[in-house]
Amino acid sequence: MWSKSAEGKESPQTPQATALDPIKPRVTSPGALAAPPVSASATATQAPAGSSTISTGLRIHGEFTGSGDLYVDGEAQGSIRLGQSKVSVGPHGRVQADIEAREIVIEGTVQGNLKAGESIRLGAASHVQGSLMTPRVAIEDGARLRGKVETTRAGELRRGAAAGHAKSAETPATVPVAAAKE
Repeated sequence: MWSKSAEGKESPQTPQATALDPIKPRVTSPGALAAPPVSASATATQAPAGSSTISTGLRIHGEFTGSGDLYVDGEAQGSIRLGQSKVSVGPHGRVQADIEAREIVIEGTVQGNLKAGESIRLGAASHVQGSLMTPRVAIEDGARLRGKVETTRAGELRRGAAAGHAKSAETPATVPVAAAKE
């Protein structure tokens, strides 16, 4: 039986919505309560503080240059030249570009050549198709690489980039890489 007092009671969803935003209660559907809201601290753990971010769902085409760090968890196409910075490709990142940076960390998918002045790290879930040129390289178990790895002396890429000329073929040492399982 319907009564006026039953109408005035709050639904179980109202206190939860109010707890999220005590100033303005939100009306949500039951499906929306299944996924917890993304907090600012969760985003900060993915992208380093002070870096520019191309987040999931964004597609960027063009030439990237500058002096700040870059975190890509969306899609990027073109060329990325951040010589004194760190470029990271997150687990959802898909990049079709040559990347030149001080440090490169790949957790997603990259199709293009990678040149790093200090190091390149390929995470366990990464897929890379292209050549790597760096003084230090780390390839985690499970990473897929189709291409070649050339190691250089530390600082060689920076001197070559500053002078604007290509390296001699005798400087880099070629390191064989086992073919990825497919």
